[in-house]
Amino acid sequence: MPVLTLRAARIPVVALTAGALLAGCAGMGGGSSGGNTINVLMVNNPQMMELQKLTAKHFTKETGIKVKFTVLPENDVRDKISQDFSNQAGQYDVATISNFEVPFYAENSWLMPLDEHVAKDKAFDQKDILPPMRQSLTAGDGQLYAEPFYGESSFLMYRKDVFAEKNLKMPKRPTWNQVADLAAKADGARKGMKGICLRGLPGWGELMAPLTTVVNTFGGTWFTKDWKAQLTSPEFVKATKFYVDLVRKHGEAGASQSGFAECLNNLTQGKSAMWYDATSAAGSLEAAKSPVKGKIGYVQAPVEKTDSSGWLYTWAWGIQKASRNSDKAWKFISWASSKEYEKLVGKTFGWSNVPAGKRASTYANEDYRTSAGAFSEVTRKAITSAKPRDPGVQERPTIGIQFVDIPEFADLGTKVAQEISAAIAGKQSVEQALKTSQKLAEKVGEEYRDE
Repeated sequence: MPVLTLRAARIPVVALTAGALLAGCAGMGGGSSGGNTINVLMVNNPQMMELQKLTAKHFTKETGIKVKFTVLPENDVRDKISQDFSNQAGQYDVATISNFEVPFYAENSWLMPLDEHVAKDKAFDQKDILPPMRQSLTAGDGQLYAEPFYGESSFLMYRKDVFAEKNLKMPKRPTWNQVADLAAKADGARKGMKGICLRGLPGWGELMAPLTTVVNTFGGTWFTKDWKAQLTSPEFVKATKFYVDLVRKHGEAGASQSGFAECLNNLTQGKSAMWYDATSAAGSLEAAKSPVKGKIGYVQAPVEKTDSSGWLYTWAWGIQKASRNSDKAWKFISWASSKEYEKLVGKTFGWSNVPAGKRASTYANEDYRTSAGAFSEVTRKAITSAKPRDPGVQERPTIGIQFVDIPEFADLGTKVAQEISAAIAGKQSVEQALKTSQKLAEKVGEEYRDE
């Protein structure tokens, strides 16, 4: 029995609230019909909502295939997908999954391999998909199980005008120690402005995402190749102390409760001179009505011992193995992840709205480059230099940069984040936080070693 089969069977499925059900009921289908309709379950982010608006007028008109959408918030959609796919209930043909879920969903035969569809669909141009994205959606058996809708990495953002005023120079490839020095010098550059903003909000996808990239480049890892927990190793401790000290000394007020949204607001409102986070933030910072449009500089994620340290994430389309509409489902995916769809979005909503981060051709498109010129090339480099299978200085037991790609990490990462967030809040030391966290990680590692 494969190691991950037992693990994935224990993925928690949370009952949906009435409100969540109502949010998706407008597009809810009654199961995979096998007719000329497919059911798609997806997350409710803005780019997905634009897709929903364009589908009937373009995809259905061109193919005759009707699409019934169920749209839910991220936590709710993850729960519903895991419930439907793990039971192979077949209610949904296609769902938005991330590169976090792909390996163990594939291991448990919940997803349909896409290689045959890709081979037949020459117009899709699979080679145009950026290599790290292809790699992150390919399981251990070597088969492809999802196609990206959009992707992101992480990079460092900073106020060019503030740095000029203070005679500060940002290196093109900064180290974390250089960033700490710049944060100290930029702290207080303007009234109410702190040197940097870093996530401190508990959550495996909040605090632990940027912190784990820091751990990687400082030489640390969550687990050795044979699943021995390493949260009290010198490298993990050094990286975590560095992060906690930096945000406590020169970071935002209320850092222990600050996530992506709070840091985005801080940089937009002039409360932070720097921010390390997702490349997807650039679109908001450079939006037409943004008060900092044109004032932000973008450089690669800071490093120490590695050549790169940016994370890798994608919302992608997967087909449930139980689907009776796999050919029609692929036609939808092929359209939604295509070059043609990106052009449609550009013409309809503006090129800054294009679901980028997945295709090389996007970054060669002059319309896109004109609209996203401030950050497009740095984003492309961040994504193409990401190493999901080799993000640190030692071998790992599984794929993942800002996460450990096992079902348990959602719970483990969140619990560890709670401990470290408490250290950021000054309620305990980093050593205490990691001592407790090490015990939690050991339990997970021991179960994998036993199997």
